Amino acid sequence: MATIYDFSETEMNGFQIDFKDYQGKVLVVVNTASKCGLAPQLKGLEELYQKYHDQGLEVLGLPSNQFHQELDSDEATSDYCQMHYGVTFPMTKKIAVNGEDEDPLFTYLKDIGGHGRIKWNFTKFLIGRDGQLIERFAPVTKPEKMEKQIVEALGK
Repeated sequence: MATIYDFSETEMNGFQIDFKDYQGKVLVVVNTASKCGLAPQLKGLEELYQKYHDQGLEVLGLPSNQFHQELDSDEATSDYCQMHYGVTFPMTKKIAVNGEDEDPLFTYLKDIGGHGRIKWNFTKFLIGRDGQLIERFAPVTKPEKMEKQIVEALGK
């Protein structure tokens, strides 16, 4: 069976993200959308990233237009996220989170996390230092509500 460390993604700038580089770190994986009403969560995710990155927290945003709320190009998405929310954590090229073309990472996350389909943008997966899923958070869960679990995971 696959582990989280068997995956890779492509950043908007074209660089490969090898999940093996996340071994021993705490990881938040989130499907994002710039035009979604939940997009202000990007600011909260960035604040957590800045606050805990030196302690081993990584955040990875995977933009998706699955719910028709993402900008047309990866460049526009990147510029928007940086300009409006100060995002510095890695963001990938657009992916699908459900259906025939879904990204294999999301197939894996849905399999290990239960709850099936991704129902909306900003579904968040918290992965521990051991590569195991700690919790799947609903789209409406604000990043600051995840802080306790993140701090606990960083302490392990």
